[in-house]
Amino acid sequence: MDRLTSMGVFVRAVDLGSFAAAADALEMSAPMVGKHVRFLEERLGAQLLLRSTRRQSLTEAGRIYYERCRALLADAEAADILAAGEVAEPRGRLRVALPVHFGRRCVAPVLLDLAQRYPLLELDLRFSDRLTDLADEQIDLAIRTGEPEPRAGIIARRIGRQRMVVCAAPAYLAAHGRPDSIQALALHQVLVYHRSGRINPWLFPAEGAAPVEFLPSSRLRFDDLAAIADAALRGMGLAWLPFWLVRDVIEAGALEALLPQQPGFLYDVHATWLQSAQLPRKVRLAIDALIAAIPGLVMPAAE
Repeated sequence: MDRLTSMGVFVRAVDLGSFAAAADALEMSAPMVGKHVRFLEERLGAQLLLRSTRRQSLTEAGRIYYERCRALLADAEAADILAAGEVAEPRGRLRVALPVHFGRRCVAPVLLDLAQRYPLLELDLRFSDRLTDLADEQIDLAIRTGEPEPRAGIIARRIGRQRMVVCAAPAYLAAHGRPDSIQALALHQVLVYHRSGRINPWLFPAEGAAPVEFLPSSRLRFDDLAAIADAALRGMGLAWLPFWLVRDVIEAGALEALLPQQPGFLYDVHATWLQSAQLPRKVRLAIDALIAAIPGLVMPAAE
């Protein structure tokens, strides 16, 4: 067996906590993971892992070896990147974590264009609205909306801003009237977004001051933005949604944007990645492509 490959398998097994999880991540069988670890143990003449039916843990020798393997593998990867330089075509797997709706509508098309342009580039797109641990899950790039929480070793770069819009179906407006101010929203049926039991306020910019908040209250609550858009199309109430999500139905006249005198609130969109001495070319190309494309996808055409 190749010693460097076995080291990589061993490190992944420790990072992920089991042979089965490492096998899934590395696309090999769990017995093959075990063979790589046993190969190292036989070569070293020392046991690296203590395993039971419930858990695994490092021996003292395993802990020391694990730390050195991680450093060695990082050096090897950096050497490959430096040797490839700027002229090499991006290749290998690019693992990207992205939110479900925004990722599918705005981010995935940009990355798929990149994959079409570079045939040696592999995409592993992971759609989830939960926060991702970049190191533990071996993620190269994560896309998130809102303000990222500062964390040591994590780089965040804004790649765009999504404008929020209050909208409603013409049928709803014909039956209930049209709000002409933020305060008037309280007189209307509204569709509420909530996540983990928390209701998110609707925000509106105020010049030189903190955003004005409208806390919606309704019998209709959702944890899915697309479901809110569907309910708004049925005439069930006012919705506060990202413009990119409802752009097509607004332009088609199925929904109407409201409060034209009130600027929409802007939510930042960030790309985040692990800090490293040399950013891999495939990651840098993805970030550059997103910076070029996302603003035109998430903002109104007139912006």
